[in-house]
Amino acid sequence: MNSIKGFIVAGTHSGCGKTSVTLGLMAALARRNVKVQPFKTGPDFIDPGHHTRAAGRPCHNLDGWMLSGKTLRDIFSRYTQNADACIVEGVMGLFDGYSALDDTGSTAHLSKELNLPVILVVDAGSMARSAAALVQGFCNFDPETAVAGVIFNRVGSSNHAQILEEAISLTGVPLVGCLPRREEIATPSRHLGLVTADHLQDLDSRYSALADWIEENLDLEQIMEALPDIPLQPRFDEVPMIPKTRIGVAQDYAFSFYYEENLRLLREAGAELIPFSPIDDKILPEGISGLYIGGGYPELAAFDLAQNTKLRRAIADFSAAGHPVYAECGGFMYLMESINKDDRVFPMCGIFPFRSSMKSRFQALGYREIQFTSDTFLGETGTTVRGHEFHYSALDGIPDEIKKSYQVTSKKGISEDEGFAANNNTLGSYIHLHFASNPQVAENFVNACVEYSRTEDI
Repeated sequence: MNSIKGFIVAGTHSGCGKTSVTLGLMAALARRNVKVQPFKTGPDFIDPGHHTRAAGRPCHNLDGWMLSGKTLRDIFSRYTQNADACIVEGVMGLFDGYSALDDTGSTAHLSKELNLPVILVVDAGSMARSAAALVQGFCNFDPETAVAGVIFNRVGSSNHAQILEEAISLTGVPLVGCLPRREEIATPSRHLGLVTADHLQDLDSRYSALADWIEENLDLEQIMEALPDIPLQPRFDEVPMIPKTRIGVAQDYAFSFYYEENLRLLREAGAELIPFSPIDDKILPEGISGLYIGGGYPELAAFDLAQNTKLRRAIADFSAAGHPVYAECGGFMYLMESINKDDRVFPMCGIFPFRSSMKSRFQALGYREIQFTSDTFLGETGTTVRGHEFHYSALDGIPDEIKKSYQVTSKKGISEDEGFAANNNTLGSYIHLHFASNPQVAENFVNACVEYSRTEDI
């Protein structure tokens, strides 16, 4: 296939309904046997889980601040080769990104990097003619961002829809359709965003309801026909390689936040990734040389994690033996002494000699660039990697002598020391690193596991 139909579902702001629209479009096309490749703008983990389930294909993040333009295009090209269409969900408002002064990291930025048209979702609740002014403002703000059409969401009645149709005719921007208010089919939210796909029991019925909502109010055939063909760069099939080491990856109800590209880069570097559950498994997978414990919601599974004393002890012993262990955010919390929540203390692995305590509001949010201040198995001193941080817990009781291996810079230019190290080869931080911002990190991780395996064999 030399071309593909595709577009970005963008919004005027967070909460306008773009995720519901995106999931409805994916589910509606998928049940027509259209192979839809999903993507998500930005650093989010929760929406991609829903995209994967709705479309039936793994979703991949496309972040214009963490990743270069070439890397964005490579990821896009890699995963659209055998698809019929692609749908990218935007992040926040169309022009919201790393800075208020330019569009880096925004949905508009990604649209221009990939030459993808934008369908703008507008929350038209309590608006009439003003909706046209809003649309015109978005279309004129950056003429290089191609807004191919508008979907009005939360439309109150057929009369309201008619007023909106008349108003938008003044702008010359095509109206894709009007979606009636259906709050009952929205995906539930909680403190980090939507409830994850792994934590909902009635996903199929939810996605089916969203697909019905889309099909009853939008003309899918007309939408797809109106979209331009997006040329694809030809790619050679990747030759599978024989793994040279095994890395255990925590994957269950508590730990599910991984960039798909991180996992691919580890496999490409020579790792066989072995999933295991810190909740259910009593022993670590056989023959592994390293551990990758990603983020998630360990606080929601704190009781079950605490009850599994055998695996907590096994992980602590694995770390103490010097195996490479990398943990981020929720995984980092799991490696601490305890998670404190609602005045209860839940013991964890005890590798890092401090605790995490859940708070009522978020403690950190935003992009981060880290630079290693000491040699680690992920990179030598001076190595830089980009990532993102978002959590509601805070650290308690950090001893002065604990080793830190990151210098962290936020968009405000404030540098901090982080990246806690223990037992020579265990590294943990609240920051989710995107390995594709520096693929050498994945190779270094795998090579460290291989090297440790050799020392064990001596």
